[in-house]
Amino acid sequence: MQAQTILSFETRGPALYDITGEVARWVRETGVANGLLTLFCQHTSASLLITENASPAVHRDMLRWLGRLAPEGRDYEHAAEGPDDMPAHLKSALTGNSLTIPVGDGRPLLGTWQGIYLAEHRHAPHRRKVVAHVIGD
Repeated sequence: MQAQTILSFETRGPALYDITGEVARWVRETGVANGLLTLFCQHTSASLLITENASPAVHRDMLRWLGRLAPEGRDYEHAAEGPDDMPAHLKSALTGNSLTIPVGDGRPLLGTWQGIYLAEHRHAPHRRKVVAHVIGD
């Protein structure tokens, strides 16, 4: 058995947005008890990651670290959409656009302190789309 959908999320600027609940709810609704979940972000300036879900300091540190690796204000050739455009593409390339998560008992088998996050790397609000696909029994 398999199912697929596109989940949509509103962002309000650079942050890690916890999408664990929405993803888990969709997996539960599919009726797949055991299998494999794939998530794919359909954007080049946002990304997906699994990180700690308990300490907001982890998120702040991660965003600062990414900002140091891909700072705004550099002389990037690609700057058509503003000074945060190319840095957003670099941050997305560093953090990735897809996740694969095992499913058991009808839920993503995340660790105790793990959550699924959509990382928004642009300053402007966006509607971000994540393709979710689950296969199993």
